[in-house]
Amino acid sequence: MILLNLLIKPIALFGIDATVQNRVGAENYGIYFSLLNLSVLFNILLDFGINNYTTKNLAQNPEEIKKYFGRVFTFRLILFSLYSLFTFCIALFLGYTGRPLFLLSFLILNQFLVLTIAYFRSHFAGFHFFKTDAFISVLDRGLLILVGGALLFSPWAPENFEIEWFIWVQTFCYATTLMVGFVLLIKHLKRPYFSWDPSFSFELIKKSWPYALLIVLMLFYTRIDGVMLERIHVNGAYESGVYAQGFRLLDALYMFGMIFAGLLFPLFSKQLKESIPAVLELVRNSANLLLSGVIIIIFVTCFNSSYILGLIYTDFTDAVGPFRFLMIGFFPICMNFIFGTLLTANGNLKALNLISLGGIAANVCVNVLLIPKYGALGAAIATCFTQMVTAVLQYVYCVINFQIPLKINGALKFGVLIILLYGTSSLLEGSDFLIPAQLILGLFLTFSMSLIDLKSMKKLYFSSGRIK
Repeated sequence: MILLNLLIKPIALFGIDATVQNRVGAENYGIYFSLLNLSVLFNILLDFGINNYTTKNLAQNPEEIKKYFGRVFTFRLILFSLYSLFTFCIALFLGYTGRPLFLLSFLILNQFLVLTIAYFRSHFAGFHFFKTDAFISVLDRGLLILVGGALLFSPWAPENFEIEWFIWVQTFCYATTLMVGFVLLIKHLKRPYFSWDPSFSFELIKKSWPYALLIVLMLFYTRIDGVMLERIHVNGAYESGVYAQGFRLLDALYMFGMIFAGLLFPLFSKQLKESIPAVLELVRNSANLLLSGVIIIIFVTCFNSSYILGLIYTDFTDAVGPFRFLMIGFFPICMNFIFGTLLTANGNLKALNLISLGGIAANVCVNVLLIPKYGALGAAIATCFTQMVTAVLQYVYCVINFQIPLKINGALKFGVLIILLYGTSSLLEGSDFLIPAQLILGLFLTFSMSLIDLKSMKKLYFSSGRIK
């Protein structure tokens, strides 16, 4: 599944999505990007923990959970109605009218399709149909590459491309994937009777609301930038499109981090029940592995930003500054992957929700101050600042809660890595040898200083293999 996602999704992101932005222009894509973020902000109303509930309980009580399909699916339709109404009300409050509302209606439908596909996949995971789950996980993106590629690159492709076409292609791909998933799933279920069971629905919400609240709070301080940028800047649509150019690569890197966090969650959960010292060792090894790699990525992307953006976009000059701050913000994001995952596995949801509320407050305040004057650059600075605030708070809470020892030796190793990479990058800036030099030096330092420990990686790999 990981291999398929790493092959398919970057092609869809950079081959199709980025090409669409080049064709329609920053302003048109900026409107789409803002509306997409708005539709994502409240998509937790479509799920409310149902997918996690299904995956967990299906593995424990397969015959019992099969009976719930009809009731759960009916509940999802009710949630879709509430989500649609709520999102449209927010859009009207923010001043969206006409064409943007038309586009938003399809993006709302797309969110319903995406979350329903995820619901079907939770059944495949619960049944341990991992090959089917892997196939469904990439089918929508595979179709997007085929259909979108035909519209963009084929000899009969239209000369002028509209952002509406891209949204409709996504709708077609999601709907097709949904139907395929339903056909593959329904034969493993008892005949579903669609009915709403209020007591079952409210009990489900009661059990899952802390997780749902955490998800929606985290979405707010990671996705609200695009919406605020488009709404409060005088040239908001264009600035939102510029921000999207830098955000796209961050989004791709975020996918790798999510895979890493998905590996850590069951490991942390297992070790927390067995041995706190083992947890601390796992935290140290995972932090060294992930953060040292991220530091190398940051130096490569920031010192070669024009070259990298030029490989993807035809017009990217205004995106260079925002792109650099977004890349710097990837470091605290990866800290959150480690320490936020640890707190989630330990059940410290109240602390995480309070930290996320602080992140939202910081993000909104900094955006309000910076966006009117600096546009996309201001939004990128706000994102970087917010991620740093939440990362520091999560780290401090973990240090106190788990009594993590502070080792000067480890901090010095990261300091040496940063100083030598900065010096080399500054010395060779503009040279054709800059990227190879950064990669070679970075990898040499991480291995020589044991920031990346092969024995620890081997132990991590085999530990994950025992988690089912």
